[in-house]
Amino acid sequence: MTGDPRADSSAPGDSDARSDPGAGSEVPSDVSAEQVSLARRLRDPRTIISIVLPLVLLVLLSRALPGFELDKLPERVLAANPLLLLLALAVYYVGFPLRGYRWATLIRGTGYPLSIRDSTEIIFISWLVNCLVPAKLGDVYRAYLLRLNTLVSLSRTFGTVFIERIFDLFAIVLLGLAAGFWSFRTGLPPEVVIIFAAGLVFIGLLAVGLFTLRNFGRRLLMALPVPQRLHEFYDRFEEGVFSIDRRQVPRLALVTVAIWTTEALRLFFVVEALGFTGVHLGISGAFFVALAASLLTAVPITPAGIGFVEAAIVTILTLAYGVQPAEAATIALVDRAISVLSVIVLGSIAYVLSPKTKGGGSGAVVSTSTS
Repeated sequence: MTGDPRADSSAPGDSDARSDPGAGSEVPSDVSAEQVSLARRLRDPRTIISIVLPLVLLVLLSRALPGFELDKLPERVLAANPLLLLLALAVYYVGFPLRGYRWATLIRGTGYPLSIRDSTEIIFISWLVNCLVPAKLGDVYRAYLLRLNTLVSLSRTFGTVFIERIFDLFAIVLLGLAAGFWSFRTGLPPEVVIIFAAGLVFIGLLAVGLFTLRNFGRRLLMALPVPQRLHEFYDRFEEGVFSIDRRQVPRLALVTVAIWTTEALRLFFVVEALGFTGVHLGISGAFFVALAASLLTAVPITPAGIGFVEAAIVTILTLAYGVQPAEAATIALVDRAISVLSVIVLGSIAYVLSPKTKGGGSGAVVSTSTS
């Protein structure tokens, strides 16, 4: 199912794009700049609370449990192998062009050409937003940036982001289960059995939900007393979700596996860099811990799952792998410094320098239909 870019010319909210070829540089009428303003969101009391509260809880927890020995954290980090830490950082950032390639492929399926460079840049900036504000606003901001710089409708873009999440969730659960079985092949701890059971239930519900959306979504919507505009939005959203050529699914699945491999390798190299005696997760263990913790970032309670992910990493390392609390806390904090703090620093630079945040990207994209 592929999209026709001409179909959006009559869609509500896209009349500005129809009348002006350069409308991609204007603020999209369906989402205002004020609604997705990063500065405005950072001033929002709810955002401030969502950032400060988990940090306060982490500090209180560390003080209540002296076994974490956070006062010794600097010397542990300074004793780490810097080359391996740089390798962890480098392999993590390989994941961004892979994500850019995958998203560009999905967008092209809707009938609009999008370069890997542009898609990677937009994704990286959206990750900055996800690291600073809760509720996965980065996904909304990604769709907004694409609409700001091109003629791609927001609803179709949301569809491509949604199917991306489906790829990710299937990969996280299936790879995590495989890694867990291999890592604990001599015997599964009770905590791991619970994680496995929850993972199997989760992907079962995910598969049922996707099947329902594909076969009955339109019928269910028609049965509800909703405005016609919502029907039109859903049509374009569904087109974005299912626009991918089935022949590309295996390739995108492999790309998704590669993306999450970079997440696991980042943790693996962090553990190796710190060099704690008796702590050897191996590749399978790194996959299991990294992917199990990544599931918590899907819960948009705090920015980038701050507080929840660190606690999950420490809990899994201590209960399932017998790592000492102090060493587990150090591994978690160093790993998150790479995956969150570095994105905040480098993403802020990209946010300021990128012309796409001002609507001065590659300009309006017009393509022929791929239907």
